[in-house]
Amino acid sequence: MRDADTTPAAAGAIIVFDGVCALCNGWVDFLLARDRRQRYRFAAMQSPAGRRLLAEHGLDPDDPASFLLLDRQGAHVDTGAILRVLAGLGGAWRVAGLARWLPRGPRDRLYRLVARHRYRLSGRRQACRLPDPALAHRFLER
Repeated sequence: MRDADTTPAAAGAIIVFDGVCALCNGWVDFLLARDRRQRYRFAAMQSPAGRRLLAEHGLDPDDPASFLLLDRQGAHVDTGAILRVLAGLGGAWRVAGLARWLPRGPRDRLYRLVARHRYRLSGRRQACRLPDPALAHRFLER
């Protein structure tokens, strides 16, 4: 997986996220509210599309430790993916790209610590989110 830069993600980039994690769904809500150009589409890890994308990129669909960003530059995970997504929002969010100068190892260790305890920290939904019909085109199922 790459963490080479934080240039804006290409149109049509896909974010695979944990659909039952309250923290992860909050992240998706944050992005939907700020991604005015609709650069990002989303696939829950529990959906057929999400499971397939995780497996194709070496992540265990039954025990994902990260969310996955797929864009024109490839597949990205952990803090590298977060920084690319934020920079891809444009405007003031590009400043997040400066965090790439922090050592990746400590950044990713902190990310994985939060990811391992995400249900304890934020809660867990009984089922994956169903997108608002007006946003359904932004979510992949198959």
